[in-house]
Amino acid sequence: VQLQASGGGLVQAGGSLRLSCAASGSIFSINAMGWYRQAPGKQRDLVATITSGGATNYADSVKGRFTISKDNAKNTVYLQMNSLKPEDTAVYYCYAEGVRTYYGSGYRPPNDYWGQGTQVTVSS
Repeated sequence: VQLQASGGGLVQAGGSLRLSCAASGSIFSINAMGWYRQAPGKQRDLVATITSGGATNYADSVKGRFTISKDNAKNTVYLQMNSLKPEDTAVYYCYAEGVRTYYGSGYRPPNDYWGQGTQVTVSS
């Protein structure tokens, strides 16, 4: 299973970016997908998650500004980021939780996977 993230870049404060993350491989199901971010010298923190059923969870710092969505058929998760602030600057990592992959006539036990990260830089 591979997670390919895209959509990062440089934007001025108040601007918007949309991140995408597509999971590929012999995927049977994914329990949840989401985004974390890590700023220089800081730990990796949760940004937003969305379950296969559509339930969402956001970090308090991004509520009302970021929206997570998904396309189950494409195993893709999106993060629409509006009203960006300099403190949103970080490497954004997508992840997939509870991924089951096909194996023979069934599927393997679930695993979690991380994408490679995409840089988001917000200038003041």
